[in-house]
Amino acid sequence: MSPAGAEWRRRAGGLAPLLAAHAREIERRRELPAAVRAALVEGGFYRLLLPRSLGGAELLPAEFVPVIEEIAKADASTAWCLNQASGCSMTAAWLGAAAAREIFGPPDGILAWGPGPGEARIAPGGYRLTATFRFASGSHDASWLGAHVPLSEADGTPCRGRDGNPVIRTLLFPKTAARMTDIWRVVGLKGTGSDEFHVADLFVPEKHCLARDQEHAPREPGLLYRFSSLQLYSSGFAGVALGIARSAIEALVGLARDKTPRGARRSLRDNHVVQAQTAEAEARLQAARAHLLGALGEITQAVAARGQITLDERMTIRLAATFAIHQARDVVDLTYHAAGADAIFEDQPFERRLRDIHTVSQQLQGRQEHFETVGQYLLGLDPDSLTWL
Repeated sequence: MSPAGAEWRRRAGGLAPLLAAHAREIERRRELPAAVRAALVEGGFYRLLLPRSLGGAELLPAEFVPVIEEIAKADASTAWCLNQASGCSMTAAWLGAAAAREIFGPPDGILAWGPGPGEARIAPGGYRLTATFRFASGSHDASWLGAHVPLSEADGTPCRGRDGNPVIRTLLFPKTAARMTDIWRVVGLKGTGSDEFHVADLFVPEKHCLARDQEHAPREPGLLYRFSSLQLYSSGFAGVALGIARSAIEALVGLARDKTPRGARRSLRDNHVVQAQTAEAEARLQAARAHLLGALGEITQAVAARGQITLDERMTIRLAATFAIHQARDVVDLTYHAAGADAIFEDQPFERRLRDIHTVSQQLQGRQEHFETVGQYLLGLDPDSLTWL
């Protein structure tokens, strides 16, 4: 890891006491408290993937993921929000310089979005946007929102590219222009505030519209922007999962040292089954982490030499990230059951991590179908979908 990456990871670890102090409030309020948000803004954590020209850290993928992982050890919801906002901030590399400064120049310039149906119709000087998007993680902290939608002519005729596929653009607008709806009543990652937003016939000027595809080169020259936000999302959310799993192992080790199970004569750590389970959990986690970070490092070097990322490398990132999420989930399950009845109590460090990791694995980045897509590619077949690569 570079000195810059190591320093950001160290800073992330320094947030642990603050996040621990606000853990219950994060769960109860279903959002990041003001004190946490202020610390993240002041520390520059929303600018990890922002261009250096805007005061960002512009971390490379293998430097970025350990920062998210470190924060996730203390609080998964905070790490999830940061990863989401960081991926969104990469749009600054494709926006015009003035628009990028307008949106991301302020210290609290935070962008959020989510998936959902919508349409943007071409209008003089811009577009008329109608959309309803859900899962807008970090939207409570955002100052701007975005919608990734197909374009249509003014009469509603869909716009098509030269390949016949719909023309897709990302439109950005102030959060004050949207109607927010509280839908985030969920099992885990409660603090992400991943609510729904809606806009109807909203005018978005051309300067706040961008294309995020391989045909449109970024304005910023940095190596980071040879990668897409999708690749950083998948890697970063895998980092969230790895951080949860690491903290779960640490919690089990701490419990096993002091706990003597009912009816037993020795402490939990003297139990041979628990010893084997702890070693297995450690092996799973280290293997998944090494695979992900190793792949990101090697691919970054190759992209630096070549200038662009290949489909094979995109498949590798997707496979490594999905594998890491699934391995982390299995590790947390293992530690939860090894901890016995203590794990079911809210004041113990297992119950929330179990809910959080299963929420991570239920999200888009943890889909089982990703293995199918990569498997089809490895077997020489045309994958059913390349949308999420």
